[in-house]
Amino acid sequence: MKTIHQLLAFASVAALVGCSTPVKLDEVAPVESRSGTPVNPGGTAGSSGAGTAGAGQSGVASVDLTRNALPPARMDNVIFFDFDSFVVKDEYRNLVDAHAKSLNADRKRKVSVEGHTDERGGREYNLALGQKRAEAVARSMTLLGATDAQVEAVSFGKERPAVQGNDESAWAKNRRAEIVNR
Repeated sequence: MKTIHQLLAFASVAALVGCSTPVKLDEVAPVESRSGTPVNPGGTAGSSGAGTAGAGQSGVASVDLTRNALPPARMDNVIFFDFDSFVVKDEYRNLVDAHAKSLNADRKRKVSVEGHTDERGGREYNLALGQKRAEAVARSMTLLGATDAQVEAVSFGKERPAVQGNDESAWAKNRRAEIVNR
């Protein structure tokens, strides 16, 4: 009977120690404006509103936001991250910008940004890191003109790997955020 109590006490301590690893990542997701122009809430970066009021009277043509944006079916939808990072790399800025323009052009369209991690690290940590990755992409899109109602950030942590494997090439493919139409 004494050994059963000792085993239960040891198992309880081991479980508490395993769950007590701190989950950091309390920082705000870093998002920067490429041009340095302020971002208007609910509008596009650097838009001053010129040319929109009285467009029919002055002969100024309206701006087509979809002209430079790729159609949603042809856009890439995966953003990859460095190990233990949730900073959107410069190489993915155009992709995020294209998705934001598409959402800005069609206010009824909605997307989920799904954050993923590789298999290393604990479950709680990876869920938090996946959430930070999804929020970084979602925040970038809202700063570029999409509304909060159009973009939802969700984390799957390490639960849905893109590829199986225990090497750097597999891990690199699993450290991602995917933009999925809802």
